[in-house]
Amino acid sequence: MKARNWKAVRQEAEQAGRIDESQVAALRGEMLAQVRAYKLAEVRAASGLSQQELAEQLQVSQSRISRIEHGDLDRTELATLRKFARAIGGELELTLKLGDERFTLG
Repeated sequence: MKARNWKAVRQEAEQAGRIDESQVAALRGEMLAQVRAYKLAEVRAASGLSQQELAEQLQVSQSRISRIEHGDLDRTELATLRKFARAIGGELELTLKLGDERFTLG
């Protein structure tokens, strides 16, 4: 069997309809959310706080902290994320991206 490069294999799969770009984009988004969430857990642990201690500071459940650290941000209130960031020594920045433009909202 002759070796082929990845670009050729992917192009062939796309042309044959074996790749659903919307599914690829969704999975990429999920993966990025998990990576970002893992970083939150790392920073929280490095700050010396357990999930329970952070939950008490934020007045939320420990399971809520766990869900945030596993990428479940869509159902998290902005105020909770802001408190989370401050509790671990950071600030929350909210940016709106429209095409090539970015607007800082808070």
